[in-house]
This record gives sequence, C-alpha cells and structure tokens, in this order.
Amino acid sequence: MADPSARAVTITALGHRGDGIALSEGETVYVPFTLPGERVSISGSGSRRTLDHILDPNPDRIEPVCAHFGTCGGCQLQHMSDTAYRAFKHRLVQEPLVAALPDVRVDPVVTGSVASRRRAAFSARRLRSGTVLFGFTARRAHDIVPIEACPILTPQIAGNLAGLRRVARIACGRRQTLRLHVTATETGLDVLLENASEDERTRHALLAAAMELNWARLSYPDDVIVEIRKPVLTIAGVALTPPPGAFLQASAQSEALMGEIVTDAVAACSARHVADLFCGAGSFTLRLAHTARVTAFDTDRPALAALDAACRATRGLKPVTAGYRDLFRNPVTARELNAFDAVVFDPPRAGAERQAQEIAASGVGTVIAVSCNPTTLARDLSLLAAGGYRIGSVRPVDQFIFSPHIECIALCERE
Repeated sequence: MADPSARAVTITALGHRGDGIALSEGETVYVPFTLPGERVSISGSGSRRTLDHILDPNPDRIEPVCAHFGTCGGCQLQHMSDTAYRAFKHRLVQEPLVAALPDVRVDPVVTGSVASRRRAAFSARRLRSGTVLFGFTARRAHDIVPIEACPILTPQIAGNLAGLRRVARIACGRRQTLRLHVTATETGLDVLLENASEDERTRHALLAAAMELNWARLSYPDDVIVEIRKPVLTIAGVALTPPPGAFLQASAQSEALMGEIVTDAVAACSARHVADLFCGAGSFTLRLAHTARVTAFDTDRPALAALDAACRATRGLKPVTAGYRDLFRNPVTARELNAFDAVVFDPPRAGAERQAQEIAASGVGTVIAVSCNPTTLARDLSLLAAGGYRIGSVRPVDQFIFSPHIECIALCERE
C-alpha cells in the first residue's frame, strides 16, 4: 500500500545542517542527503522528512564512500562532489560572517585527508538476548548502527574495531548504553569507558583484553584500569600525555595547520607574552611557548595538569602559566589583558561573548579567534570590530570531514 504521506518535492537549497530545503504543501521541510535542484520523493510528517527516492539527481551527486552512509549518524555529506562539498563548507562560514561584517574576506576551505579522525565515540548496548550491539548512534535516533568499517577514522582506530567490539561485549551492562571514547595516540589507543560495568570480574577481563590488544591505556571516568605505556601526542616537539577522554582537535593534520596559522600570526607581531584562552591541553600553548611567554586558562583541570606536566618536562620553552578560570563567568578583564601582546581564544560552540567584550575594550594589538561555530564567531568578531579591531581574513579548516561542521581562524589587529 502506498504511503499516504509520500510527496514529490524540489530541493531549493541546503540548510546549515546539510539537509535539503523544500516546500511541501506550503510548508518548509528539510530532507537529508539531497542537493539543490533535485526532485525527490519524501514521506513522513513535520518539518523533517524522510528521503524515499531521488527522481531527478543533481549532477554533483556521487556515490558515498561508506556502506553505512544514510543510517549512521556520523556523516551527512558523502553524496556531494568535491566541488559542491567545498562550496557548501565555504558558505557555512561566509553567510553568517558577511551578514555581520560585510567587508570580511573568507579564504578558500582547506580540507584534510578522509581517513584523519583521531577521536571517535562509539556506543554499545546489550539486548535482552545477550547480544551486544556496537557501532555509532543513528541519525536523529538513539538506535545503534553496527559498524564494520569507517573510512573517516585513522587506520589506527579503524584497524581496532574488532578489539573495541570485544571490549564492548565485556564492559556493557544491561541498563545503560556504554560509550567508548577512543583517541589514537603515537603510543597506541587511549580508550575511556563511560557507563561500563565496574565489578572486579569485569575489570580483570578488561585489563586482560587491553593488554592482549596492546592499547596504551584503558580507563573508567575516575580510574585507570590499565596503562601499559603513557599515551603520547607530540606537539611542536613537546610530548603531551592527555588525560582520559580529553578534548583534542579531531584531526592531527588540521591541528598542525591551525597551529601554524596561529603561531605565524603571533610571530608577525613579535609578541613576547601571549594569553591562550580556552586552552584545553595546550595545542596552541605548546607551540606558542617556543617563542613567547604564555598564560593559559581553561576550566578542565586534568587538561591543565597535563599541559603543566608537559611544559615542566621540556627544556627550551618560554615560561608557561596554566591556570583554572571559568571564562564564561569570569572572563579575563580588559585591564588584565593589557599585559599581553597577543591573545588567542578558542571557545566551545557557544562562543565567548563576555570574553570578546573584554578583549574589545582592551589595548591588545593582535587577537586570533578560533571557532567551530561560524555563527557565534560572527557575533564575537562583531564585538571586536565595534571595539576598534580590523578583522583580517578568516581561514576555514575542514577537520570534520563529511559533516556540516567547520573550524575557522580569524586574525584581528587593533587599528
């Protein structure tokens, strides 16, 4: 029997999440995995519909590189040609920035290699039958899509899927969904288990599995199960051991490029003292400390401790002070900022409105704004512009391959 909700519509544009936009009986609807100009058959109700068939494809439509595309919630844009993909990513940055700052220049998107994601969050759930599902969360659902391969992961993670599945079967209880936060490091995988069983029998089984798999470290949120060797990331020649589950840039390749852009901008103004705000474990701090004294702030105490330990163990760096500070509630004031020659700030997706207001009122000569959200970046840059900063070029860096997310770096100079 035909679905009474089925409709044929024409996609007129792409929304910022990558879904196609169409009109259906006078209502704006969003259709995943479509391209502008396509005529498609859809079903369902509400603003978000299901794609049933492509009736007239756009010439920029290509075959996805992954068999799980369309069910797995990790990628939304594998159906786009490289030209269309880059244009969409550029538009994600250009539209909100130009709306706020008409004269801003957005550089072409720099896209990294496909198999570059060094961090992944897998899910696992034990069914009543005892079978454990392991994979990624489905798109807009709580279902788990079993994953046999993933083209966007680094070979180190992709080659360990069987081992991760094995550990999931050991650690998964019957009530909560297990989360496995996996980071590829230079010395092996670093895996954090969230919502795992923590009884002694499970712990011993996990320890044995991790040793057999030769991972660097396996942890519960508040306890390391086993550390065969320290997980290490080398940043500008500095060995950093991040805490379990630490935030890191998604791609080492993109992190290096972003670090180069930031350090070049700081070097160009001959800064001797730099503030690194929302510093995390120090991906910018450790690079900057080769040429300038750095004061770094964040709310992640374990990350700050890891940064401090890395600096103490490395000779030849300029002094680094890493301190706890809630920059949303207690931003570094304009008066405090006047002690610095340059400021780098890299906030979460919510941006840094109060901190940007303080920077705008300061006398700091060079500001580098890093953001994974072009909309909040546009707001924060508008505050800087209103405070007398000239916004230079904005550099989009695509480290979130096949997703509707983009990293941006903006260079700002006081006029």
